[in-house]
Amino acid sequence: MNEEKHKKEINPAEISGARQITVWQRDALQQAQPDWLADEVPVALVYNGISHVVMMATPKDLAAFAVGFSLSEGIIGSPADIFGIDVVPVCQGIEVQVELSSRRFAALKEQRRAMAGRTGCGVCGVEQLAEIGKPVQPLPFTQRFDFHYLDNALRQLKDFQPVGQLTGCTHAAAWVTPTGNLSLGCEDVGRHVALDKLLGMRSKVPQAAGAVLVSSRASYEMVQKSAMCGVEILFAVSAATQLAVEVAQRCNLTLVGFSKPGRATVYTHPQRLV
Repeated sequence: MNEEKHKKEINPAEISGARQITVWQRDALQQAQPDWLADEVPVALVYNGISHVVMMATPKDLAAFAVGFSLSEGIIGSPADIFGIDVVPVCQGIEVQVELSSRRFAALKEQRRAMAGRTGCGVCGVEQLAEIGKPVQPLPFTQRFDFHYLDNALRQLKDFQPVGQLTGCTHAAAWVTPTGNLSLGCEDVGRHVALDKLLGMRSKVPQAAGAVLVSSRASYEMVQKSAMCGVEILFAVSAATQLAVEVAQRCNLTLVGFSKPGRATVYTHPQRLV
């Protein structure tokens, strides 16, 4: 099917996370014209009144981001460990105030690390190198995916990037069903944040078979976050890093890079793929 038929009509007035500015093009410097930029703001995750991390993010789906980050970082074991979430604008950005169970908050205080993230970087500010890389339980082999359906999933990915279609400035993460349809999807200026948003959304719906598809490269942290949330198959549009492959091999995750129409490179555990 033609890719154009998959694209949804974009109405800028209905899109959050982008704003219009005036720009000048190289070949028409005397003629100003409107253009769109993706919003990027500091988002602080605050657990029981204590700030834990600040990430640069697109200000949408922030409650899902808080849940997904908490799961993928091992702060909670399930969404039930969170009693409430409030998204509060502050003078310099946004606070996502998370109320944790007393047991989980006590554990967080024991392991607490100061971490200030930048766009696309999930480990800035980690205090010790030993804190990079959490132990992940080996994944089971319960999922299967037929490559015949991957091209269909790739054609749908931009449907979950309304800000990206306006600005060319966001990553996407989506849940792919075994028949190649995207049932959930999120976007963000940061690839890690987009994935956390998706993992948070997925945690709130009945767990169904499928895989994660991301529009970015696969760094070790993308693999680790996915595995922490029980994802067995990760498709990345771009390449994988050496450490990502090592982590995927160790935790039994099937990692696929260069996922493009008609092609893909399988780095680990191909037995899940047809």
